[in-house]
Amino acid sequence: MFPEINYLTLFVLGFFGGTHCVGMCGGLSSAFALQLPLHIPRILLITLLNIGRISSYIAIGALMGALSQLGLALDEARSAQLILHVAANILLLLMGLYLAGVWALAAKVELLGKPVWRKINPLLNKLLPIQSVSGCLWVGVLWGWLPCGLVYNASLYALGSGSAAQGGLLMLAFGLGTLPNLLAMGVFAAQLRVFLQHKWVRLVAGLLVCGWAIGSLWQIVQAA
Repeated sequence: MFPEINYLTLFVLGFFGGTHCVGMCGGLSSAFALQLPLHIPRILLITLLNIGRISSYIAIGALMGALSQLGLALDEARSAQLILHVAANILLLLMGLYLAGVWALAAKVELLGKPVWRKINPLLNKLLPIQSVSGCLWVGVLWGWLPCGLVYNASLYALGSGSAAQGGLLMLAFGLGTLPNLLAMGVFAAQLRVFLQHKWVRLVAGLLVCGWAIGSLWQIVQAA
């Protein structure tokens, strides 16, 4: 349902979620950047880190889409997708409030991924410090599984997509939205961290996400 709105919604979520990414991923991104080998161009390795990260997002989206594709019969697919779409936008609204520093309820969603991250983190530690181009890519792949409410929110859209391909593309849109902030974080870590942690920046970004969620919910009401 509303595929063009979904792509835009997920890109906007990824982009304006940059204030959250600084807190969640900024430390990791900075640490990775400081560990990059000097004999390989810094921008290449930062790009590879993010390619690996977004590849994991696509895999998560494809998995979510495949689950919905297998679990939904044709006669019930539309109503199930509608419910998931509404739920995703309600969570998006909560994430906007969280980004704005108004209400932190959505942060509790990140607790769901802690057990998985405890198993992945030792694998990540074995690849650090980064010594090669391939190692950099694999670090990025594992980084993509870091517990994150924004990723889980985007995954809910993918779950409602009804197909593995659509789910993967939706998560690609989300990943591309996160890319400008995290590429910049790898290059201008200190300066960007200070800017994005200003209260007014977080407030504006969060309210924009809230506004987008409310607009998407209104689109659903009109189409119902």
